[in-house]
Amino acid sequence: MSSLEAFIIGLLQGITEFLPVSSSAHLKLAKLIFGIENSESQVVFDLMCHFGTLIAVLSFFRKEIYALFTVERKKLGLLCIATLPLAPCYFLLKPLRDFASTPQCLGVCVILTSFILFLGEKWRVRHERKATFKRDLKDVLLIGTLQASALIPGISRSASTISCARVLGWKAKDAVGFSFLLSIPTVIGGNCLELLKIALSKQGSIQISLGTCLIGLLTSCGVGLLMVRIALTFLQKGNLKPFAWYCLSAGTLMYFYLNFFRG
Repeated sequence: MSSLEAFIIGLLQGITEFLPVSSSAHLKLAKLIFGIENSESQVVFDLMCHFGTLIAVLSFFRKEIYALFTVERKKLGLLCIATLPLAPCYFLLKPLRDFASTPQCLGVCVILTSFILFLGEKWRVRHERKATFKRDLKDVLLIGTLQASALIPGISRSASTISCARVLGWKAKDAVGFSFLLSIPTVIGGNCLELLKIALSKQGSIQISLGTCLIGLLTSCGVGLLMVRIALTFLQKGNLKPFAWYCLSAGTLMYFYLNFFRG
């Protein structure tokens, strides 16, 4: 991987991580275009890019995170509960994840993200949401279960969680805020799992350029610090249609390119 390719991938990670458009799809498409093969070295580079955007979201939400451990412990508990479905879904969805990870399926999954966003824009199960602990508990478990769909490349985590919360009657501001905070333990857990898999691998030593990793990390972090504020401001308005139409268009283009035009 060249320095320019590392910069472009870090840039894409920073731009798309906080938007409901599937950052994994954009990064995978970029690597296919550049001809970058999947390897443990590439996984380490991807983790560095994700670590960059993780630093960005931790920095932006530092006050909210502090409040979770001091005055909003109920919300902290709900966030913990929402992460529970990820573990069983990680193993249950493995056959589907392996099948959908082929380049030919990438565009279809991005199109599916657009349908999720259209659903979150239009459909409401409850028009008036009365906050009770029992209802909150059911809601966050469902949101956490829908979040697990993002284990499939091309399905956006934020699109799934925000749309699910909106369908359940959450206000846009609450849905977006919860989704962003939920991303923190999700990304940390996912990165730790990938690092564990690499550590337990029986393959030889990993050949990786520290320079390209640093470029990816700094680029994704710097761009992420800018994008998290932009994304939060826009998404809290509750209008998911622009992202839905984008995913529909991008997914269609990806499908035809990867299935009919890519050599």
